[in-house]
Amino acid sequence: MTGTEIEISADLVRGLLREQHPDLAGLAIHEVAGGWGNQMWRLGDELAVRMQRMDPTPELQLKERRWLPVLAPRLPLPVPTPVRFGAPSERFPKHWTVMTWVPGEPLDHGSISRGTHAADTLAGFLRALHVPAPTDAPTATDRGAHPGNYSDGFENYLQAVAPHDIAAGVRAVWDDAVAAQAWQGPPVWVHGDLHPANVVVSDGTLAGIVDFGAMFAGDPAWDLAAAWVLLPAGTAARFFDTYAHADEAAIRRARGLAAMKSLFLILMGQSGERGLPGGKPHWGPLGRAALDRVLKGV
Repeated sequence: MTGTEIEISADLVRGLLREQHPDLAGLAIHEVAGGWGNQMWRLGDELAVRMQRMDPTPELQLKERRWLPVLAPRLPLPVPTPVRFGAPSERFPKHWTVMTWVPGEPLDHGSISRGTHAADTLAGFLRALHVPAPTDAPTATDRGAHPGNYSDGFENYLQAVAPHDIAAGVRAVWDDAVAAQAWQGPPVWVHGDLHPANVVVSDGTLAGIVDFGAMFAGDPAWDLAAAWVLLPAGTAARFFDTYAHADEAAIRRARGLAAMKSLFLILMGQSGERGLPGGKPHWGPLGRAALDRVLKGV
């Protein structure tokens, strides 16, 4: 935390609730571990408070406020839905939102033991999400287009992580994705940030999807990469069979994007091992396991 940041505490959250939503101020408040751009606080049994922290603008929270109530009713898994809005004030000059709580454990602290069930569940969720988006849906500048637009970013991750023994194989997967035909359909709704901290598991399978701050209208391959990033080895084929809407080019793009996402997880793990801000030491093994699945194509 820098000297210009405000320390977010349970007392601050309760004070904000007393000012703007006093009927909620008596509920129990507990900090939720994790988070970077936003910090989460559990509010009672069914709610959470999402506090803008490192995100420089409120854009991501405002996007969730606008679009999650539209998307949530037709999605087959629980997602956090805004129920109250917190306005910037003298006490806290940033945005905050009261949202529904999604029960379960983040996958980066849990595991999937029912791989077939999880593959079918994720495929069903993404089939429901990946419908043509309206013309006023948000777009993204740092993701969402053809992988060829992001080769510089991929190369930066590869060089930073430096997996010398498998670098050639990783680059071959990426090059194949870049060579694949671009998405030919209309822009569809895409979560955009499916990694182990943004999905919730329970009873050995997927139980919810969280953090839609990156959502955009674009190429569904950005979410299909989750077949390797999230699911256990040996279940990617089952996922794509159930999803049923991905052609060969989409699978090739998704596999390349999964390689890039895996490198990012490894890099975040290395940052955590070095004690750098925002680093997640436990993400390193997750990224390496995902990259192994990508290279084996399973």
